Order: sequence, then structure tokens, then C-alpha cells
Amino acid sequence: MRNKSKEPTEIPAGSMADIAFLLLIFFLVTTTIASDKGILIQLPPKPDPNEPPPDIKFKQRNIFKILINSQDRLLVEDEPLQDPFKLKDMVKAFVRNNGRDKDLSDSPKDAIVSIKSNNGTSYEMFVTVYDQVEAAYMEMYGEKVGLSADDFRALDLSKPEQKAIYNKAREIGPDGKAQFPKQISIAQPSKIKGS
Repeated sequence: MRNKSKEPTEIPAGSMADIAFLLLIFFLVTTTIASDKGILIQLPPKPDPNEPPPDIKFKQRNIFKILINSQDRLLVEDEPLQDPFKLKDMVKAFVRNNGRDKDLSDSPKDAIVSIKSNNGTSYEMFVTVYDQVEAAYMEMYGEKVGLSADDFRALDLSKPEQKAIYNKAREIGPDGKAQFPKQISIAQPSKIKGS
């Protein structure tokens, strides 16, 4: 018998590049990339240039002032605040006051939460503050109709029964106006030196 020397067999690698390319194309086509929607805020309509701006008068006690400086420090109602996560409870107390405390709002209908930032304010701090204010309103609306803030936020307004729950929480009358409106004012950022 003859001894045959076994030669190592080679794996054809010519089609490996083709397979890798096809896999790459497959994953590119089938993968969905979530797009960031940002903060959903409905902007007011553009003012008519032919009409003078309206003269709006309001009591200072009906404005809950939140200032964020360029070092991301908070000044709430002219007092420093270290923890932005305390804002939610402060906003709820301010809006629900109904004239009981002379330092807080007259009623939910009159309460305005004003957020003013600085050009040096980080997006993270602004979004944290805005989220706390938004969460305060969602909790108040949810509590009025026996829902959590997340359940209230998830209401489908295209369904009549869920729209009725939403309208009850916001106290929207037949005229379409809310007696418990969400009034958040975002002021023009202040410029800091050098910007």
C-alpha cells in the first residue's frame, strides 16, 4: 500500500466577501432607526404685522418663575434650588393654590409657569426642568380623572370616550376653552458676555 500524503484542503474564500456584502445589505434594509422627535411644543401663530401686540395685564403672583443660568443653576421664585426634581411638587402646589396662599396663584386658570434660560444653559438641564413642569401638569390632569400621569398621556384623542376623559381633566367647556389650561411660557434666552 502506498502512503498518500494528505494535503490540507483549502476552503474557497472567494464567496465570503459576497456573503458578507449580502448580510450587510440585509441588515441595512431591515433595521429601523428610531428618530428623535425632540420636545413637542405647539407654537403660537405668527402675529399679524398690521396689528399692534395685545396689552396683556396679569398679577405677578400668578407667574411661577424658573430661571436657569449658564452654570445650570436654578433660581425658582427668586430662591436658589439645588434639586430640579423638586420642581414638579412646587409647580403642582402653585397651580392648585386657588387663592388660598397669597404668594401663589389665584387659580389654575390664571397660573403661568415661566421658564427662562441663558445661552450657556445646557440642553440636559433645560429638558430636565421642562420635563418636571410637564410632569406636574400630567399628574394633576391624571389625578382629576383617576389615572396615572402615564395613562393620561397615553389617551387616544381619536376615540370619543378617551377624548371625553381628556376634556374632563382639562375642564374643557362647550366653547372649547380649558378652565384648567397648561400654561408654560418659555422666554427668550438671555445672552451672556462673549456670546
